[in-house]
Amino acid sequence: MLTTSVEETRSLGNALAPLLLHGDLVLLAGDLGSGKTALAQGIAAGLGVTEPVVSPSFAIVREYQARIPLLHVDIYRLGRMQDLHDIGFDEMLDAESVVVVEWGDAIATALPGEHLVVRLDKGSADDDRIVSLSFCGDSWRGRAKGIASALASFSGANAARICDDVEGD
Repeated sequence: MLTTSVEETRSLGNALAPLLLHGDLVLLAGDLGSGKTALAQGIAAGLGVTEPVVSPSFAIVREYQARIPLLHVDIYRLGRMQDLHDIGFDEMLDAESVVVVEWGDAIATALPGEHLVVRLDKGSADDDRIVSLSFCGDSWRGRAKGIASALASFSGANAARICDDVEGD
């Protein structure tokens, strides 16, 4: 998919939010400034978060109350895998929240096989973002077609893929 502004990246997150379920894990991947926080803000708005959503870079984890509680995690500053355990990440995955992890691709191999990876890459224009979805695990595979259909209104919406070789599958 292609978004052409920060607002449109937020709109994509907003459109994805109603499709998320309790316990879902969404990993956001992409370079610095690629729109991960904007997408997380859209997801939060779509879940019903009314307070401002900011990058959790320094706090590591921010929790928001909504229709489905949102845990917004940024692992950019974590230096080692043990730090994930130290912040209680395993318990977050057992919660009834939606967990959105910025820089999540860095820990994908250490996670359960059930997750959605949303990759944001800078496009040709300054505000263009190329967004691709990877549905990993049986639950996400079963929902892939419906999610892709719900997001079809976004330009070029055909970039979803099913993970076949995800550790923990």
